[in-house]
Amino acid sequence: MPQITPQADLQTIITTFDVTPGTCQDLLDELQAALAEFISKQPGFIGAALHVNDAQTRIANYSQWRRREDFQAMLRSAEMRVRTRRFADLCKSFEPVMYEVAASYD
Repeated sequence: MPQITPQADLQTIITTFDVTPGTCQDLLDELQAALAEFISKQPGFIGAALHVNDAQTRIANYSQWRRREDFQAMLRSAEMRVRTRRFADLCKSFEPVMYEVAASYD
């Protein structure tokens, strides 16, 4: 389960996907399959969540990893390179950005 706290000392990645209402569900299906079948089984994976805006024009993926290197190794794998190409075919653009939690509030 993701831990949203500065003390967690984890790597947080937020990836936003720019989609159309016509491709939103298709990309969401691909992302769910990737998370269930591959990403969640990788070393260092802690947790992830997928979010869709009301207009179905944006998907956000929030994930946490033990270390930055764990996330980068997953991205470089042959399996993920194939899946990433499918993601790119279903959206206008996407960008994973690494963050550190600066503050959290309950």
